[in-house]
Amino acid sequence: MSEDLYPPIEPFESGLLQVAHGNRIYWEVSGNPKGKPALYLHGGPGSGLGSGSYRQRFDPLKYLIVGIDQRGCGRSRPLAAEAIDELHTNTTQALIEDIEAVRTRLGIGAWLISGVSWGTTLALAYAEEHPDKISELVLVAVTTTSRDEVDWITDGVGRIFPEAWQRFERDSGRRPGERVVEAYARRLATSDVEDRLRAARAWNDWETAHISLDPNWVPIDQRFDDERGLVFATLVTHYWANDGFLRDGKEILKRMPVIAHIPAVLIHGRRDISGPAITPWALHNHWPASRLVIVESEGHGGPQSFREMRLALDAFAGQPDGE
Repeated sequence: MSEDLYPPIEPFESGLLQVAHGNRIYWEVSGNPKGKPALYLHGGPGSGLGSGSYRQRFDPLKYLIVGIDQRGCGRSRPLAAEAIDELHTNTTQALIEDIEAVRTRLGIGAWLISGVSWGTTLALAYAEEHPDKISELVLVAVTTTSRDEVDWITDGVGRIFPEAWQRFERDSGRRPGERVVEAYARRLATSDVEDRLRAARAWNDWETAHISLDPNWVPIDQRFDDERGLVFATLVTHYWANDGFLRDGKEILKRMPVIAHIPAVLIHGRRDISGPAITPWALHNHWPASRLVIVESEGHGGPQSFREMRLALDAFAGQPDGE
């Protein structure tokens, strides 16, 4: 094993699970079939599991590692960009139901939940809905998808990148009184495929700009082709324009007492310009059982953050579920 990661492994089982609204959710299981159950939730919304490198953060001898491609992305079907008429059924509440369907399918009682970026919002929302199904949480690049966070990342951070934001705002085609994120969400949910692609490219250019101060910066177009980029932009704008489908945009913080007893590690980069550290700080201050780790040298995730994630998972691996 390297200092930071366990050796690559492949799933020993995978499948597509039929859930509501005609969706089939891709799931995969790796590691030890008799190990401690752990679910990994990817970012985005809409990024998917990708190469599967997330598996290398878990000890394969101690964990039963579960990964899913969230509804509408990755290997789940249909893709959001191909089922625009059903986009309204893709909500945080639906994703929580999908997670529960996978847990039931695999016969898991309680599991550790880990997530990165949007995956932390989903992990928190799921935990607050089903606290009895959670043993611990390990969250990296912590978000809650509140209105304040969305407005910062789509508008406020333009104070740091005014040239890029001017292009982003101009290319949004927003109408009077319409937020930039709402304009992109509207265009990405239409039947005009060419305009959707233009909107997706403009959106992903902005994503590349606002993460560019991160020492581990990689342009979005090096991660996504047009199809994946369209799925990503469609789902991100859909969720962000709707405050993550959380009732007042601050629902997660208000419901913290429900999970305040669950052990958790919150890991966040000090240089995360897009998602400032105030979010995990506020959660930590309402979460007696949590530990906050600030990585001074990194932005929105990175090698040191994922090393801290691995260390937290290693520490929890030796603890029985629920303790």
